[in-house]
Amino acid sequence: MPSLVEALSRDVGAAFAALELPAELGRVVESDRPDFAPYQCNGAMAAAKQAKRNPREIAQSIAEKLAADHLSMKVEVAGPGFLNLTPDDAAYSTQANVLASDERTGADSAAHPLKLMIDFGGPNVAKPMHVGHLRSSVIGDCLQRLMRFRGHDVVSDIHLGDWGLQMGHLITELEDEQPDLPYFDGEVTGGYPSEPPVTIDDLSRLYPQASAKAKEDPARNERSRKATAELQAGRPGYRALLAHFIAVSIAALKEDFNALGVHFDLWKGESDVNDLIPEVVADFKAKGVAEESDGALIVRVARDSDKKELAPLILVSSAGAALYATTDLATILERRREQDPQLILYVVDLGQSDHFEQVFRAAYKAGLAQEGGLEHVKFGTVNGTDGKRLRTRAGGTFKLADLIEQARDRARDRLNEAGLGAELSKDEFESVAVSVANAAIKFSDLSNVRTTNYIFDLDRFVSFEGKTGPYLQYQSVRIKSILRKATDQGLEPGEIVVGKAEEAALVRRLDGFNAAVIRAERDRAPNVLCEHAYNLAQAFSGFYANCPILPEKDEAIRASRLKLAATTLRQLELVLGLIGMDVPERM
Repeated sequence: MPSLVEALSRDVGAAFAALELPAELGRVVESDRPDFAPYQCNGAMAAAKQAKRNPREIAQSIAEKLAADHLSMKVEVAGPGFLNLTPDDAAYSTQANVLASDERTGADSAAHPLKLMIDFGGPNVAKPMHVGHLRSSVIGDCLQRLMRFRGHDVVSDIHLGDWGLQMGHLITELEDEQPDLPYFDGEVTGGYPSEPPVTIDDLSRLYPQASAKAKEDPARNERSRKATAELQAGRPGYRALLAHFIAVSIAALKEDFNALGVHFDLWKGESDVNDLIPEVVADFKAKGVAEESDGALIVRVARDSDKKELAPLILVSSAGAALYATTDLATILERRREQDPQLILYVVDLGQSDHFEQVFRAAYKAGLAQEGGLEHVKFGTVNGTDGKRLRTRAGGTFKLADLIEQARDRARDRLNEAGLGAELSKDEFESVAVSVANAAIKFSDLSNVRTTNYIFDLDRFVSFEGKTGPYLQYQSVRIKSILRKATDQGLEPGEIVVGKAEEAALVRRLDGFNAAVIRAERDRAPNVLCEHAYNLAQAFSGFYANCPILPEKDEAIRASRLKLAATTLRQLELVLGLIGMDVPERM
């Protein structure tokens, strides 16, 4: 069944058509002045220009036509020609019962499902995740949840940074500390230990040590470069070490990602496509896409329509090395062969815009992907209250694990301050605190337009009041409590009959879910889901304050309101699940 907005647009469009005016002028939207009417149509203004008639006169004719055909709907002409539309209670009741009977509460699946991949997260091997990885992780996870909800066939890939000079730094620094390990003996070509010679703490220590030394000593840096070249050329001991580095890093990364409730289908890295790079280079040469320039192999990607200059993509450097862009192109080739997606989304910060534009254009030029089949879902930075990138008090990089733990500490404090969770066991309380912390972190990030920067203010985000994740959880838990009490009292939900303004307002919010989901998918905009969840919770709050549920004496009205509450909870849990938030049973 169409939403009320869609049904009204159809009816008003038919009225325009009856006057020999374009039906699309009958588009109805929710009113920006709901105190006058919940819906409005501004098509008479555009129609007046086309028909060279007075807009108010046209609006009056439309209103008369609608009044004749739809006696149950109130239609008023306002201002120079706006149409204000107010459905009657029966229309709201019918729509509410349709939504209540649908497990997805009105949310459709995509008409044309796609096979798509989402590349997000992108942490580096041997480096702890920092707050800069937060946005890619939560935005990418929200998008994979949303796309699956819409019926698309989704594969997510973390795309680890596990190739390049950092690996050479690790190998050489480990050799300095443990020179007797068999990996450094060029005569040994197999039979290496199955247990890693390092822990994640070792890796976190070794890399900055080596990097600092290399900055001060060119010879030390050259040694790392040589080790990197030998690794990429396939030296067995170094490849075995890389496998250990990756395994140890993934185990640590999974702890952080599991703490956030973020999951991936694939844990591939740049090293997985190293063997495809010669094929990519040869293919680009054969197709005449790549050309020599100052000893390097480049792909010219600039277009006449460009508003700013876009430099050529360097496929192979003058030193003969494949670069980050080369690896990205090889990854596109691998994905085409293994998954053959129609669309790949790259959830990476705004700072990489030029890089991805170069890679995408080069891929299209060489036939690695269809035009439009690669998309950069870009985002801004996470800043501190000083407006600068979020840092520790000492000015260092803010580890993601530390941020998560701070949020959990703050969640415990806020639960205690609010008197919530007092009746829970210690384990239950801790589970709720973890859930509240995740809700605070995710909602604070996703509620912003993704291309903007935002201020991370933990005190404000971990609050049960205002536009926050914990507030939405609290409202959901409150509905669960009402429904439990109803069950304990033997009360059952029944047919929804709308009779009060607050009930109609709640139905309007429920009815907007499908439009929010479609828009969020179209614009890759998690903030649209957050906005819908918040507005729905607010509408329920107004309904709850003015429409008694359990105390209501009239059985039919009570049953109706119980059904409205249950439908609201189901939709809240659906949309919060898309955001990546769960709802505790109790607080």
